[in-house]
Amino acid sequence: MKKTSKGKKNIFIKIANLFDKWVITPITKLILLITDFFKNNGHSFEKVLTNRQSLVIISLIGALITFFAIDNKFTTLDNSAERLYGQKVKAIYNEEAYVVEGLPESVDVTLIGRKWDVYLAKQYPSNEVTVDLTGLSPGTHQVTLKYKEAVSSVDYQLDNSNISITIYEKISENRELTYDVMHKDHLDTKLNIENVTLSRGTVVIKGAGYKLSEVASVKALVDVDNIARPNVGSTTLADIPLVAYDKNGNVVDVEIVPKTVEAVIKIASPSKVVPIRVIPEGTPDGKAVNTLTPSVKEVTIYGDEQALKDIEYLPVTIDVSNVTDNKTYTVNLTKPTGVREISVKTITVSLTLDNILSKEISGIRIRTTNLKEGYVVQALNEEYSTVSVIVNGSKSVLDALDTSTITAYVDLTGLTEGEHEVKVQVTGEDTRLTYTSRVRTIRVKITK
Repeated sequence: MKKTSKGKKNIFIKIANLFDKWVITPITKLILLITDFFKNNGHSFEKVLTNRQSLVIISLIGALITFFAIDNKFTTLDNSAERLYGQKVKAIYNEEAYVVEGLPESVDVTLIGRKWDVYLAKQYPSNEVTVDLTGLSPGTHQVTLKYKEAVSSVDYQLDNSNISITIYEKISENRELTYDVMHKDHLDTKLNIENVTLSRGTVVIKGAGYKLSEVASVKALVDVDNIARPNVGSTTLADIPLVAYDKNGNVVDVEIVPKTVEAVIKIASPSKVVPIRVIPEGTPDGKAVNTLTPSVKEVTIYGDEQALKDIEYLPVTIDVSNVTDNKTYTVNLTKPTGVREISVKTITVSLTLDNILSKEISGIRIRTTNLKEGYVVQALNEEYSTVSVIVNGSKSVLDALDTSTITAYVDLTGLTEGEHEVKVQVTGEDTRLTYTSRVRTIRVKITK
């Protein structure tokens, strides 16, 4: 037991002696030498460090050591890969004579190499992928995309570098130029685009023949949002873009010359004062409509000038079905087609009822409607040429009735030669009254 312990002790002593001989003692001697050097030569060493030429030489030596260290790949050991996205593709060819299809707008480039080299390549990308089509004739070709390699030690790999393209001869055609007004609903509701005058009436479109045949229209897109302060009067917009469309309204990719035009936009505020006409719908319960009085008699409407010409009044429909007593309605006015604004948005309508009375109006002449061209019609009996009409309403309304406002007619839609029995229909301008023909049907004869 004692012998074993003594043996282990001797081993540790030998290891300690070796460590002292080969590590501790050499390091101690080196430190002493450096200390003695600076102690004995401190003044000289200080002079070297303060001398400009010495510092330049030391810096140059340090730079050379750093360069050779980098050049021999002392600072980096591993390869890496980075990706450059969306590198634009530039084709070299006669753009005035040819059209090229099949070229991607951009591609991705993968950089493979040592980390430091890849880093440098990313800092100085060429940002351009090229393909030289010079000398290629119209038709389909296989071509190779190329990327300018800034760092020779990096491997540049393009996605889909080999592509198929088609070259067409470029032809030109003149086309009429029209316009579309965009965001018209953003305009003040009292204003209206009355007219747009473009700086030119035709443009030239260029491209492959089959593409030009697809173009149904070329339009200038006049955007109301680009008018700084829309107001009544004329304003000029510049740089209005042009777009070509096919018959389905899809954009066709062709060259348009010029690319933009100017337009003079005339803004107006057409308006018209029209009366409100209240129209009852349905029938009161055992009563007759005596008065329908709106709180506002007339309103001002704004909109398209042509649409305003066709509007004689603003209709307001009131449902009086099964009403048994006087009533007041609140109504939101509805804008007719072509009207952008109404001076009054909401009105009230007062309804008064009265007892029902009847009045018979005789001798109302029967008219015909929708008779086919080239035919004539006549009543089979003289008595069928006129009709008596029963009018129901309140006493005051009946007393004021103008009988010339009553119309009796028969609708001949779809009828041809021969004798026919047709229904007599009656209308009147005063919507507070109801109108009924005493004779329900008559017989007529249609001839060519």
